[in-house]
Amino acid sequence: MRVPLSWLRDYVEFDLSIEAVAELLTNGGLEVENITRIGLPGAELEWDRERIVLGRILRVEQHPDADRLVLATVDYGAAEPKTVVTGAPNLFPYIGRGDLSGEQLYSPLALEGATLYDGHKEGRVKAKLKGRPLRGIYNDAMLCSEKELGISDEHEGIILISGRGGLEPRPYKPGTPLQDILGDAVLEIAILPNTARATSIIGVARELAALLGATFRPPSYDVVMDGPPLDGRVTITTENPDLNPRFVALLIEGVRQIPSPYWMQYRLRLVGQRPINVVIDISNYVMLEVGQPNHTFDYDVLRRRADEYASGDPESGSRPIHINTRLPHPGETLTTLDGKTHKLEPFTILVTDPAGNLSVGGIMGGLESEISDGTTNVLLEAAAWDFINIRRSANALDIHTEAAFRFSRGVHPSLALLGAKRAAELLRPLAGGTVAQGII
Repeated sequence: MRVPLSWLRDYVEFDLSIEAVAELLTNGGLEVENITRIGLPGAELEWDRERIVLGRILRVEQHPDADRLVLATVDYGAAEPKTVVTGAPNLFPYIGRGDLSGEQLYSPLALEGATLYDGHKEGRVKAKLKGRPLRGIYNDAMLCSEKELGISDEHEGIILISGRGGLEPRPYKPGTPLQDILGDAVLEIAILPNTARATSIIGVARELAALLGATFRPPSYDVVMDGPPLDGRVTITTENPDLNPRFVALLIEGVRQIPSPYWMQYRLRLVGQRPINVVIDISNYVMLEVGQPNHTFDYDVLRRRADEYASGDPESGSRPIHINTRLPHPGETLTTLDGKTHKLEPFTILVTDPAGNLSVGGIMGGLESEISDGTTNVLLEAAAWDFINIRRSANALDIHTEAAFRFSRGVHPSLALLGAKRAAELLRPLAGGTVAQGII
């Protein structure tokens, strides 16, 4: 499991070197197999503290002689801002919008003499930045993509960090060395069967706090529920409580399918996840942070299915969505999110409704009710499953997911409620959702 030190610091305070943290965790039973540094001294590409800094974008204008280039005016802490020529497509929406100071829009700025990876070459080829004219305008600085900084292979646009992109505005200061903003070290920890409690950032932070005798600071699990009541809109049953001792559902309405804030995307990339959109990213983020896998259904798809299986019922207009977990009927199949259709083993627990199967419990969601670009209402579920059954099912179906990794090692039932509430509260401000009152 990959654990960024910056993420650990959210939950436990420590003043140790990277090596000392790794040694302490290893001696405590969490074997650190590798350390990857990003931008820091000792990294494959160390970010020059004088020449790779945080810039604040003040204005974006069209290049006078090139349709695919723009001129970005960037405050980087000097007496005067710098004009940077760039073809970054994610700056095009800001062309001609005048003063962007109120946007609190930041990006890494590399100055002449900085060493970066060449974004236009295959692999990681280092190059020193030299000033040169670009379509008649001299350019001696660069706004950087993730590839140029060695964060990932992403080179479709520059990194854009919003001071308003988190839960609280960040007081970024132009000219701050990028090392101090995004520099990090990622520990790769071997999770053995007897350390399954540490299959999360919080789990490792709790262990580290215990080893240090420091205070463990878990995140808040409070959630603001100011939407219409959920009661009567969804019901949950289980036919096999020994395999599924807990199932929790919350409804978040009015979400927007937008990119997640950069701080979340960056953390997901550090742990090996590909950012997709804010709803899916939050689901993955909470699984990695809390250790509780969760799943998001398109509520409107479930509602349409409910209307179908309620047809002929004189009270169909008020019939709720019915989620039921059970074992498969003979011959049943399910097409999972990866597009593969699986013949189900008789011992594999399913999440279903009266219209059919929705997901393989604890392993992977079904294709039909997945989140799409048009999803606005999300039914968020988090559950507890029998770990031996999940391990057996994952091996039989040959589906090995991050969720199955955790559930097959044992996730305490009490985490289901905490993980669901944490995800719902992140969806509220970051996706613009409204959480319905009540938890099923």
